[in-house]
Amino acid sequence: MPRTAVCLVFAAMPGIDELAYHLRPAHGEPEGALVLLHGRGTSEYDLAPLLDELDPRGRLVGITPRGPLSLPPGGAHWYVVRQIGYPDPDTFFPVLEKLSSWFDALPELTGVPVERTVLGGFSQGTVMSYAVGLGEGRPRPAGLIALSGFIPTVEGFVLDTDRLDGYPVAIGHGTFDPVIEVDFGRAARRRLEEAGADVTWRESPMPHMVDPAMVGELVPWVERVLPSG
Repeated sequence: MPRTAVCLVFAAMPGIDELAYHLRPAHGEPEGALVLLHGRGTSEYDLAPLLDELDPRGRLVGITPRGPLSLPPGGAHWYVVRQIGYPDPDTFFPVLEKLSSWFDALPELTGVPVERTVLGGFSQGTVMSYAVGLGEGRPRPAGLIALSGFIPTVEGFVLDTDRLDGYPVAIGHGTFDPVIEVDFGRAARRRLEEAGADVTWRESPMPHMVDPAMVGELVPWVERVLPSG
């Protein structure tokens, strides 16, 4: 039976109503969930094709939310960019609260607990994935996918590195990325490995984009992090 993409919520649900989103149902009863956060100036549909690419068997329910900010030069955003590596706190914290509320309400919508959910993103979406998934006091998803982004440095934000022993994180970054330099990805890798995380790292000879080869590597990674049964 073909799956139907759902873009709007028809019944009011606290938290879920915080953000618009695209939902790709699983083929049957979902064995987990995959949540992907888009980059700067795009929309919830930008990473939607990756849901099928990363989960070709359709075991998981896939969700891609839209950033709540509309900023120049257009599209949806997660925070104001003033300096790479250092999100604007006046927009970062309110959006982090909104996104966290939305993410925490997902189990009610999907029937899938946070510990069976992989969270990831590209560029700004990676920054917010680190914040939602690894921020102090936050529930820990099953694993994180971090593509072409960085761990945010914002006064008042604390990354919780106390519970990372063996925690699966997949990081991909382009060596020639002119938007977010590869050193940000390398620094995230070092910091998480030093905290004990099980980091899968791929550095690709390309600019600010998703490496198709990395996508291919992530398919078995997702299967490992969210095994059947």
